[in-house]
Amino acid sequence: MTKRRSRGDGGLHWDESRQRWIASVTVGYTPAGKRIVKKASGKTKTAAKDKLKQIIRDYEDGLVVSGTGYTVADAVQNWLDFGLSGRDAATVEKCKILANKHVISGLGARKLVDLTADDVDRWLADKSKDLSTRTLRELRSILVRSISRAQARDKVKRNVVLLCEIPKGKEGRPSKSLTLAQAEAVLKASEGTALHAYVVLSLLLGARTEELRALTWSHVNLDGTPPSIMVWRSVREGGDTKTKKSRRTLAMPRRCVDALKLHHERQEVAKKAAGNRWQDNDLVFASKVGTELDAHNVRRSFRAVLKKAGLDPKDWTPREMRHSFVSLLSDSGMPIEAISRLVGHRNTSVTETVYRKQLRPVLLEGAEAMDRILPPREIS
Repeated sequence: MTKRRSRGDGGLHWDESRQRWIASVTVGYTPAGKRIVKKASGKTKTAAKDKLKQIIRDYEDGLVVSGTGYTVADAVQNWLDFGLSGRDAATVEKCKILANKHVISGLGARKLVDLTADDVDRWLADKSKDLSTRTLRELRSILVRSISRAQARDKVKRNVVLLCEIPKGKEGRPSKSLTLAQAEAVLKASEGTALHAYVVLSLLLGARTEELRALTWSHVNLDGTPPSIMVWRSVREGGDTKTKKSRRTLAMPRRCVDALKLHHERQEVAKKAAGNRWQDNDLVFASKVGTELDAHNVRRSFRAVLKKAGLDPKDWTPREMRHSFVSLLSDSGMPIEAISRLVGHRNTSVTETVYRKQLRPVLLEGAEAMDRILPPREIS
């Protein structure tokens, strides 16, 4: 006589249409009281029962996988939809582009329960032929976060991406800095343009582009002793600066003061021209109707300045004015500790890591040094 299975062992029957043994087990109930049944199949009774036992073990260990049809694309899309709350718009957009262009296109069709560390290793190795190490790190992070979210929702037992190392990627274009002659040429070329004060503050104060785009007139003191700006905000989500140390107040060289005074006069003219269309956000650097500039606006205007200065616009980005600030101060003999404070880094190791190619051996502080390096010039 066949021994009766114990309660909880599940059922076992032959499926004629599939020509396989089907093992099934009830693992729980929905809030509405409907049974949740998991099934396993095999060519033999033993194979089906073994799979059934694994399902039961996983259920008892809290590792029940809720669906074998759930793909990597499903996991990544779920993370994009619900796992990026609180991030700034630029970060969200960047994650979407990377996820769709590289992760979903490369691994999206793979069932999540079937994804292996070898699959991920091969995918990263293939991507390393065309992408930088930094981009590979971002892709792995997207995949780790997406699968961790799926794991927390019982879609998969473990996160195999955690077993994978990041390969060395293609060498990216290293950041560089303007020479003193090039910096002077860019400053001169910017005169008379709406970006002039922006260029001056970038080169002579080393402020980040996202900090300048968020700068308000209430944080500018043109008549103080010394004149100064409070770098307390950025266009990041919530308006915070990149780090706590990035929140700083900087004395301004005379050339910055002159540029901002002229910029303020021109902005008053723009306000009158805009009339009722002007939106008063108190922004120092704003569009023709007072709204916040986006990164594309700045890049486009900066390229026009570079072209006028005789430089190839494709070779430079606005953030490299900050690199140039570090390089010029370092060349003048300013110690790395002082430069680190001026650019708002947590410590000198960050400065050395990010700007190692711009730093030189040192000895001497901000506004006074820049007045000597790039003295003010009369602007008609």
